Amino acid sequence: MDNSAVVDAPPTASVAPSRDRAFLGHPSGFGYLAFTEAWERFSYYGMQALLVLYMVDQLLRPGHFEHVLGLGGLRAALQAVFGPLSIQALSSQIFGLYTSLVYVTPILGGIAGDRWLGRRTAVTIGALTMAAGHFMMAFDASFLLALAALILGGGLIKGNIAVQLGALYAPGDVRRDQAFQMFVLAINFGAIASPLVCGTLGEKLGFHYGFAAAGVGMVIGLGVYLAGRSHLPAEPPRGNAAIAAAGPKTPITAQEWRAVVAILCLIPIFALVMVPNNQGFNVGVLWWRDFMDLNVFGFRIPVTWLLSVESIIAVVGLGLGVAVWRWLAQKGVTPHELTKIAIGAGIAIGEPLIKAGFTYVAAGAGWKIPLPFLLVWDTVGTAAFVCYYPTGLALVARAAPPRLAGALYGAFLLFTVATNYLVGWIGSYYQPLGPVAFWLLHACLPAASLLALLLAYKPLKSALGDPARVLPA
Repeated sequence: MDNSAVVDAPPTASVAPSRDRAFLGHPSGFGYLAFTEAWERFSYYGMQALLVLYMVDQLLRPGHFEHVLGLGGLRAALQAVFGPLSIQALSSQIFGLYTSLVYVTPILGGIAGDRWLGRRTAVTIGALTMAAGHFMMAFDASFLLALAALILGGGLIKGNIAVQLGALYAPGDVRRDQAFQMFVLAINFGAIASPLVCGTLGEKLGFHYGFAAAGVGMVIGLGVYLAGRSHLPAEPPRGNAAIAAAGPKTPITAQEWRAVVAILCLIPIFALVMVPNNQGFNVGVLWWRDFMDLNVFGFRIPVTWLLSVESIIAVVGLGLGVAVWRWLAQKGVTPHELTKIAIGAGIAIGEPLIKAGFTYVAAGAGWKIPLPFLLVWDTVGTAAFVCYYPTGLALVARAAPPRLAGALYGAFLLFTVATNYLVGWIGSYYQPLGPVAFWLLHACLPAASLLALLLAYKPLKSALGDPARVLPA
């Protein structure tokens, strides 16, 4: 095996990464980063759980729409491109633009962290900006300004936290894949709590109460991050100091450029496979409200609670995934990341197919889908997510050339830009297509990803390398 293709971020933590097992067998810095991300995701998903409902039921209706700064111009611009838009279609387009732009700014945020601000300062500024955005959501007038603050703040946080996480581990440390799975697990803990807290406040007391609760969550996340600064990887040199420390610049090798190209080629593959999963926050919320029986012993549960149920299923699935991959590693079975991603893409086809089937039966029989059936499609979707998403994050952290790590991770997140734009654009056709055809269309997207990955598997694997993986002593 040719390990010359293996490129990894150099360990920069203050203790030897391979020996630090202070937090559940992982470096102590992992705990602070994971809990910071959990609270950041609490704030993000808490707001996002309410976003479409807020727009459809309140913000985009007469009496509110007129008071939002800049919203009339945005609607005119969208309608100039897409034609007349209903309230649901306009809300879907805004949702897609917002959730896609959230993943454009990590490219700039990663560059800022790598070259100027430093990763710790970038995360701190990003958290403050996000908190301000959530609090601005408490007012109709500042809606678009709030979204802009959330987009900019998220860009400073995302790539810089992930690169710090990867730097906690030595090259070849098998715990890296497990760490990113556990990192996504922390995200889902935040996603479980946020619809219960923010969603309940928003649906029962008023949307602005839910948005304010999301801001409080972001402030808590910032406090956790600042408390753990001494346990995080040391800041790499930047600016003139980086030039002096590096000495003569070593050009990026041909093999490293191949790895860069391979990572960029994965962007459209991930973009398509993620659409069914991400549609849950957009049309999925409206579909639940229209097709599912939300009455439990005479109490109609808030529809946002189902997002918490989905996250609970995801947490269980990710926990099982961590255990299974760890057990296989101990047995000497470590599938290549591309193999795991291909398995996930294949499974992902099933989730929208199941939704289409249930919708067809429910519409034909004139009945509401009982809540327990949520477990059927969510279990399939979670199994797919466990295989492809954390694996993709770990793959980029391993294979990216060190000098480009932050910026390349941000560039990889462009798949989420495309995914979320597709979610919004396709979501605007929910009413014209009808729900059955809508979900069948979603099944075609991961199928296309799987086909592309199988066709390109060998050259991608050659470019990304297949490192020897070891359990730390």
